[in-house]
Amino acid sequence: MAERRSTGKAGRGAAEAAEGRGGSAAPASGVPARLAVRKTYKLYVGGAFPRSESGRSYPVTSSSGEHLANASLASRKDARDAVTAARKAFGGWSSRTAYNRGQVLYRVAEVLEGRREQFAAQAAAAQGLSRADADRVVSAAVDRWVYYAGWTDKFAQVLGGANPVAGPFYNHSAPEPTGVVAVFAPQDAPLLGLTSVIAPVVATGNTAVVVASESAPLAAVDLAEVLATSDLPGGVVNLLTGRVGEIGPHLASHADVNALDLAGSGELAVEFERAAATTLTRVLRPRPAPGGGEDAWLDPDPGTSRMTPFLETKTVWHPVGV
Repeated sequence: MAERRSTGKAGRGAAEAAEGRGGSAAPASGVPARLAVRKTYKLYVGGAFPRSESGRSYPVTSSSGEHLANASLASRKDARDAVTAARKAFGGWSSRTAYNRGQVLYRVAEVLEGRREQFAAQAAAAQGLSRADADRVVSAAVDRWVYYAGWTDKFAQVLGGANPVAGPFYNHSAPEPTGVVAVFAPQDAPLLGLTSVIAPVVATGNTAVVVASESAPLAAVDLAEVLATSDLPGGVVNLLTGRVGEIGPHLASHADVNALDLAGSGELAVEFERAAATTLTRVLRPRPAPGGGEDAWLDPDPGTSRMTPFLETKTVWHPVGV
């Protein structure tokens, strides 16, 4: 017994000596303390998570100025790659049944619900929200995906229909997706605002190239991970992080972009609208939101106002009795 006590004292002495030299003593099990695994935030293009081809990144800080992570700084080459991926995915996604698109969007809500703790903690850290407000924002984002999942097989009946004509013809109009939509996410609503502009675009069969909030892009990359594990085909949503003023002009003037949502373009909206005019690209102008922030997007019933701008009406004439 005396020998064991002597050994224990020697062990404690060695640990104390190590601490005195500035080292960290290993746990009693002998396993060294582990280092935290830092997350690498990348782009989301074509169903994959590449780094920017430029190799650039920029620091992202919390509302109090604390460094959170580094995000990829997308270039115009990344923007072109994202448009190519969106165009490639458009045919398959738009040809799916409306019911199946609704299933996929509902699956997004399921996966997001399973990660609500992570998103709430990030919203609290990045935006300075209280935990109660962060939980409310995440819940609203989940509900927004469910909301648009329910619209996928209903908007055609609401927005289309038979038209009365003066003649022996049958005239029917039906809404169809316009194609590739470049979306500028709200700058001060990085989760609920982002969801509110992406979901209506893909619910109607379009594909999207999204420029995330420049100051708070981390929630967008985490949402991209949710999309990647939710049966959404690669290329339907493509996410770019970086500077709106650098990426925006190339997307606004890109000949293969069919529509723009300028929700988060800020003072650059007029410049982007002029660039879009050169290719006759349809534009949804930013709408002023009282109060700003995520609260501006909390309306539980946004209706069809963000779906109809990205639909085209196809009208079919057919002789009666043939």
